[in-house]
Amino acid sequence: MAVFLPKGTRDFLPAQMNARLAVIGKLREVFARFGFEPLETPALERIETLTGKYGDEGDKLIFRILKRGEGSDRGETDLALRYDLTVPLARVVAMNNDLVMPFKRYQIQPVWRADRPQRGRFREFYQCDCDIVGCKDMSADAECVAVVHESLLALGFTDFTIRLNHRAILRAIVTAAGVPEREGAVLVAVDKLDKIGRDGVSAELLAKGVPQASIDTLWTLFEGRGEAALDHLAGALGEVGAKAIAELRDVLRFARAMGVGERLSFEPTLARGLDYYTGPVFETVLNDGSVGSVSGGGRYDGLVGMFSEKREVPAVGVALGLERLMVILEERKMLGDVRPTTTALVTVFDESLREASLTAVTALRAAGVAAQITLDAGGKLGKQLKRANEIGARFALVIGPEEAQAGIVNLKDLVSGEQHKLALAEAVAFVVAATRR
Repeated sequence: MAVFLPKGTRDFLPAQMNARLAVIGKLREVFARFGFEPLETPALERIETLTGKYGDEGDKLIFRILKRGEGSDRGETDLALRYDLTVPLARVVAMNNDLVMPFKRYQIQPVWRADRPQRGRFREFYQCDCDIVGCKDMSADAECVAVVHESLLALGFTDFTIRLNHRAILRAIVTAAGVPEREGAVLVAVDKLDKIGRDGVSAELLAKGVPQASIDTLWTLFEGRGEAALDHLAGALGEVGAKAIAELRDVLRFARAMGVGERLSFEPTLARGLDYYTGPVFETVLNDGSVGSVSGGGRYDGLVGMFSEKREVPAVGVALGLERLMVILEERKMLGDVRPTTTALVTVFDESLREASLTAVTALRAAGVAAQITLDAGGKLGKQLKRANEIGARFALVIGPEEAQAGIVNLKDLVSGEQHKLALAEAVAFVVAATRR
């Protein structure tokens, strides 16, 4: 029988997992430095928790789970795999009134989308989220921008730009173009600008009934980027966009104070496709354009209220896409040397010396050394040393009859080829010192 993985999913063998865990570890360190606390939520959510939060395009990509029993025959669904980590967070906040606000959480878990797999895009993938719930001040938005900035620097990236916009600015632009009733269609189309280009967006807008004159006005208002474009819109939109522009200027000002300035850019066409965004939105792209955005986020002040009518809780957050980051890190050879899990292998000469080898491996583990032991006694020493090399161990501890009689071990450095005959405690101390260098 031929065996295949479902499209858009992958296995991660130990070498790949070690690299992923190293990257996740660096991200966790940054998130913790910013004061974010860890959270996990179930892979499964009730279908009504997810639907209606992502827009029509997003709802189509939700992996629905058929009801069990009779409901499965009718194609009914009541559960789904989570689409992102933000909506589950909003549910958690709505269900837990005793959370200390502002609630700062990070979450690193897989999500699932029924999307078309392509380079850097999968149906099962990990998101690394940081969110601040319960703070209206734009300093929270700036902190989300700063945590992305520091995270990418920690991974070794320097050539990236963090794009910013504001949903209310987009609304004001659509209104100024004379098609406020087409806001949803305009934002969905503009969000595809990087994929289908200006002509493709214009064609989609025409197909959705947006007049050519309005499309021309949209492109005029979308012209430019950076501070000059923000100044231009401040004059063109007047009072309609004044509050949003002021908020965005605050985000830019606060982020610059945290050292993010040179990599920030106001982008009037940045839409972010999810329906729940209400304020500033942001995404990060690599300057060489080799892959889509590697992070995205924004303010979503109305999302928690969808689960609790009595509570209006402001919130803002950002997600880093682990899969795209891993693709680029690997292609650019930025992962470095990721150490194998095992540092030392203890050989077993024969059944009579198995207990001596078990004592040795236990001593190594007690000292904090990742160590394995040959599990079947009596194998040829050469074969055991070959296995030590195959698993990436740096050291092998050999206890033969001579070593056992003398109360020592033969410590082999498999990298340098050096050998040392030492007491067990000395050998353990040697390995510990070597692994710390």
